[in-house]
Amino acid sequence: MDILKKPLITEKISAMNERGVYGFIVEKTAKKPEIKKAVEKMFGVKVVGIRTMRYAAKHKTRYTKSKIVSGYTNAFKKAIVQVADGEVIDFYGEV
Repeated sequence: MDILKKPLITEKISAMNERGVYGFIVEKTAKKPEIKKAVEKMFGVKVVGIRTMRYAAKHKTRYTKSKIVSGYTNAFKKAIVQVADGEVIDFYGEV
């Protein structure tokens, strides 16, 4: 099971990257020690702090010409990771 699903690339998180704070979408069942190990192994940095948030699915309704489409968005878990001073995670290194 892959714990880190994808990095968060938003304006707010990108502004926090300068201070060594990065965001990730993670597996819903992942615990903080598991997230820490996964980030340290994948990017080779030392993690000093982790904050996690769980987001519930939201009900959405769309009105189309033929019918009303109703459903839910996906539920997910977000992790905000603080790395040690002087260390950087480069998401765009391979691009």
